[in-house]
Order: sequence, then C-alpha cells, then structure tokens
Amino acid sequence: MRSNKGRKGASSIVSLSLPRRILAAAALLAVAGGQAVAQTPPNQPYAGLQAREIKSLSREQINQLNAGEGMGFALAAELNGYPGPRHVLDLGAQLGLTAAQRADIQRLFDAMKVEALPLGQKLVAAERDLNVAFAERTITQERLAEATAAIGKLQGELRDTHLKFHLATAALLTPDQIHHYGDLRGYAAMASGGMGGAMHHHTMGAMQHGE
Repeated sequence: MRSNKGRKGASSIVSLSLPRRILAAAALLAVAGGQAVAQTPPNQPYAGLQAREIKSLSREQINQLNAGEGMGFALAAELNGYPGPRHVLDLGAQLGLTAAQRADIQRLFDAMKVEALPLGQKLVAAERDLNVAFAERTITQERLAEATAAIGKLQGELRDTHLKFHLATAALLTPDQIHHYGDLRGYAAMASGGMGGAMHHHTMGAMQHGE
C-alpha cells in the first residue's frame, strides 16, 4: 500500500512540474524573441543603404551590370528550362557538349557580351544620373519622367538581350542535356514543367530544320 501511495505521489509531482517547466521554457523563448525583434527594428529596412554610391544599386549589381552579366534579367528563361550560354559552357564537361556545340555556344556567349556590356554600362550611368539629380535637389517632374523612361528602355533592352541568348542556347542542346543542366543547377523539381517547355521548343526547332 505504501509503495502505491509513493508512486501516486511521485506521479502527481511530475504532472505538476511539467506545466511549470513548459511555462518557464516559453517565457525564455519569449524573452529571446523580444530581444531579436529589438535588435532589428521593422521600420528601418533600408538602414545603411544611404552610404551607397548609387542608392538604387548595390556594389555587386553595379559590377555585374558593368561586366555585362545577367543580374537576374534572364530568370524567366533560366528557371523554365532555357539554359544560359555562360553556365552551359561552365558545365560543358558534365553535360557532354560536343565540339560543335561548344563552339556554337561560345559564339553565342561572345555575341551576348558584345550586346549586353554597353547596355549594362549605360544603365549604371542612367541610374547614377538619376541619383545625382535627387541628391543635388535638381530633379523636376519633367527630368524624372525622362530619366525613368530611359532607364526602363535600357532595362527592357538588356533583358531582351539575355533572354534571347538563353532561347538560342536551348535550341542547341538535346533534351537530355537540358534535363541534366537542370539537375546540376538544382532545378530538378521543375522538370515536369519548365524543362518540358524547353524540350518542346527543341523538338519543334529540330522538326523545322529537318533534324
């Protein structure tokens, strides 16, 4: 009888102590969470960006644009199964590119750089001019309209440049190479969607050229 009472007493103590432990842990988490929120004020998302040379562009973005790189302009193609020439060349060995494929894609890459480089540099210059106009308080409604129209035109031209070379690159690859490219780049989950579109494009192109 004593042993049973002892067991009941022990179980009662455990049952009472568990909620207290949970409450204590929750309190500690709440304090930690409050400290984290206090360290990152939600109303200061741009704090530190005022030190940028061009407020609307990071240093990395400026460098990419000045180098004629895509800077995400070709994501509509890249993530839907239309590889870009640069990354295809980088992965050429894994993709099993033939000598002819490598030569053709290298020509595409060189042509893309010729087109993209000046556009990227002009876009950086246009963003710098807009930044200066605001910084020096010389901006007007008319100047703003002209500047944003010019920037929009350059962005459109640059995006078109990168996208069309992704389109041309995909036409030079086999469906298996496109699928393998997706695996190597970590896009395997989209194979049933985007990759299928690229395969359809490749098949139609081959039929039109009698391949």
